[in-house]
Amino acid sequence: MDVLHDALGRPLRSLRVSVTDRCNLRCAYCMPEQGYRWLERERLLHFGEIATLVDAFCSLGVEAVRITGGEPLVRRELPRLVEQLARRPALRDIAMTTNGMLLAEHAEALALAGLQRVTVSLDTLDERTFERIARRRGLPEVLAGIAAAARLWPGRVKLDTVVLRDVNDAEVDSLLEFARERGIEARFIEYMDVGGATHWTPEKVVSRDEILRRIERRHGSIEEVRERSSAPAERFRLGDGTVFGIVASTTAPFCTRCDRSRLTADGHWYLCLYARLGLDLRALLRAGASTEELARRIAKTWQVRSERGAEERLGERERGPYADSSALREDPRLEMHTRGG
Repeated sequence: MDVLHDALGRPLRSLRVSVTDRCNLRCAYCMPEQGYRWLERERLLHFGEIATLVDAFCSLGVEAVRITGGEPLVRRELPRLVEQLARRPALRDIAMTTNGMLLAEHAEALALAGLQRVTVSLDTLDERTFERIARRRGLPEVLAGIAAAARLWPGRVKLDTVVLRDVNDAEVDSLLEFARERGIEARFIEYMDVGGATHWTPEKVVSRDEILRRIERRHGSIEEVRERSSAPAERFRLGDGTVFGIVASTTAPFCTRCDRSRLTADGHWYLCLYARLGLDLRALLRAGASTEELARRIAKTWQVRSERGAEERLGERERGPYADSSALREDPRLEMHTRGG
């Protein structure tokens, strides 16, 4: 199969599929505002519709799907979707990102259905800090979910931590040690000014370079893991062999190698996390478009893709939140929990 490239030579390989905009947490860096405009339930894609759209993407070269939300595990019968996707031979990688609250309950069914990898969000090991960030209780449930994931997907679990200055930045070392003890790779993510991050300021960002300095002070020299990859995380190795990652989307964007796009739970396809507009694939699908017709429309759209959202944001002189609360109320698909992280 010929690889489909965009206008900047980036291949179409990775698709993030949101199955719901709902979430059982209210993390301050993602959902700080109140009065959300939820997507209408009757407009959400059915699992069969998601599978059909995935088939169209696979025919163009997509080989990796990541299930996201909101919180994907609040979508009922999610293992049934995983099972459908696992039957697609073109998909070499089926992964999921979750906040872990419901993972212990559903992990075994997801593994049996064919889920291959799991990323769990873990921003703190302190219960009070967890409640401050997530505005809900639930750290014991998340830790139980991580334990279940480590048992069912050994070597294929990652922990994502959004590092917030004066909130959880002092826990970088303890989170790294927590992951190392469990054979899990920790990934530290710079606080991004996208989606619902209406309280974002540059001062709250703990940069990649600062994270590296903090880890080096505690653990000694750090070696960069050099690899050819389109993955968002740069990976590093400590002297004892521990590997961790940093996603520096804010201070060192990786737009030039980005091969991922996002499908919302109601079928809108976004070519960039910072994109203002998406292509309504649900409307095409429900109007009777065949898989081949969908693929042609997707290909035509991808081939003219030139978005470099994070790089363009980096170049702004007075950088503030990507969208304010009024813009989010007007268009809920601008929300991070709607388009999937």
